[in-house]
Amino acid sequence: MKLSRESQYGILGTVYLAHQPVGTIRQVGQVAEACGLARPFLAKIFGRLVHAGVLRSYRGRERGYALARPAREVSVKAIVEAIEGPDVFQRCVFWSDACSDSSPCILHHVWQTVRPVAVELMARTTLEDLVRDGGQPDRLETMSRE
Repeated sequence: MKLSRESQYGILGTVYLAHQPVGTIRQVGQVAEACGLARPFLAKIFGRLVHAGVLRSYRGRERGYALARPAREVSVKAIVEAIEGPDVFQRCVFWSDACSDSSPCILHHVWQTVRPVAVELMARTTLEDLVRDGGQPDRLETMSRE
């Protein structure tokens, strides 16, 4: 379950959108600039989030992206699964490809006990929680470089 930079960017971008007034549409370039992220990379990530129903895309004169649901209804788990794939929480957190149930790594059984707790925590944690707990727009650019 090693998370990629794509997940980090996806979370940062959606937290930025969660800070906007409900119904506000932002172009991917605006989000990328505000968060200090690469526009083409974020556009690809936002495409996945639209496909998963996390974001809604708008075409025409007022084009861009907005949250598809209220921030309190969007979990970190939903964002991560949309970007990493539905099996992300089944993967080994230590040695990616070298570990499976049929060929476990030395820490496989430890991860099996921790995994359900991590999944539950990500399922319970929403964008609203992240916004409330310190995901301020002026910190997003700094967070993207950490």
